[in-house]
Amino acid sequence: QVQLVDSGGGLVQAGGSLRLSCAASGSILSIRDMAWYRQAPGQQRDVVATISSVGYTNYADSVKGRFTISRDNAKRMWYLQMNSLKPEDTGVYYCNGGVQVRSGGPTSYYWGQGTQVTVSS
Repeated sequence: QVQLVDSGGGLVQAGGSLRLSCAASGSILSIRDMAWYRQAPGQQRDVVATISSVGYTNYADSVKGRFTISRDNAKRMWYLQMNSLKPEDTGVYYCNGGVQVRSGGPTSYYWGQGTQVTVSS
């Protein structure tokens, strides 16, 4: 059983910073791509940032230069450092990870439960 737990959300004023964390646990052989998604009220869930197994990163245009995704493979964790936050960054943030549980097996994607980020103006 694989479980992702994300944390670190909260209420912050515009211009402030938050750091989100995602911890993976269970019978995991390796974690491939890791990502953070955001779902604003009444909107679909959109990708914010991704990081590959070798550290290549990609960001949504709206967060480039402000957000940084990173990973710690030994701890099975990944992070999203969010700086210069804007009210439009408000939403529920979900971590997502591609997990392989056995050698030669498929990569299955799992979601964290979500953490609320609210940015006040």
